[in-house]
Amino acid sequence: MSDKGYVQADVLVTTAWVAENLANTDKIRLVESNEDVLLYSTGHIANAVHIDWVADLNDAVRRDYLSEEEFAALMARNGIANDTTVVFYGDKNNWWATYAFWVFKLFGHADCRIMDGGRQKWMAEGREMTKEVPSFPATEYKATARADYKIRAFRDQVMEHINASQPLVDVRSPQEFSGELLHMPGSPQEGALRGGHIKGAVNVPWSRAVYEDGTFKSADDLRALYEEEQGLSPDKNVIAYCRIGERSSHTWFVLHYLLGYPNVRNYDGSWTEWGNLVGVPIVNPSKGQ
Repeated sequence: MSDKGYVQADVLVTTAWVAENLANTDKIRLVESNEDVLLYSTGHIANAVHIDWVADLNDAVRRDYLSEEEFAALMARNGIANDTTVVFYGDKNNWWATYAFWVFKLFGHADCRIMDGGRQKWMAEGREMTKEVPSFPATEYKATARADYKIRAFRDQVMEHINASQPLVDVRSPQEFSGELLHMPGSPQEGALRGGHIKGAVNVPWSRAVYEDGTFKSADDLRALYEEEQGLSPDKNVIAYCRIGERSSHTWFVLHYLLGYPNVRNYDGSWTEWGNLVGVPIVNPSKGQ
């Protein structure tokens, strides 16, 4: 993938690379993670395990992620060791694959990669799918403490960010950004009490970072989008957000790995939290404010 000019090109693998390494289940584990949690059962890449973003990655009671012990157990039952190369792919241009990737990085898993193009590209190339669910020997995984303050932002940090005039990237749709919609199109049950965006944020919908075939745009095209169009730069401390942190994990991945921004955090509280807070600064163009 180096021909696209990425700073960390090895974080992406091609569909051809995955096809060539399907049998290497001792060192490589394919992980499928989708918005549609039932999609895996309709067919998936051979030897790919399923990570359910609802049941596997989130705490069942609190709005938070699984614990260190729960992450270690998730890895163990999927046959993932600390030195396993984990390759993520999924639907919606790898939107949820990058979300799972981000959660794995919260726990410090070393070798994480994304299959460029995701399910869309694999299927468009006519590559084989299976309904057979693989099973691997359990591992003894040692998880590190969750790195909540390294790549994750909380609401108080966002407020500090605003006061310091640091850049925020709102990756939602233009209708959500303007306040016209209180929710993601098609998901009215996941809205907030107030519409608009966080003061000082620029709007770059997450899907603009990929081509029509689902692969990530070249580094030059990405810099034109984020830097020439919106004025971001690698020397800035950037926070990305969306609705619950899923779409913004995609942008976090692009900025941090493909463009090499050293200081990028994902605000997973995002608009579901911010739009329900009392007294925080909100810009709502749809209401002229």
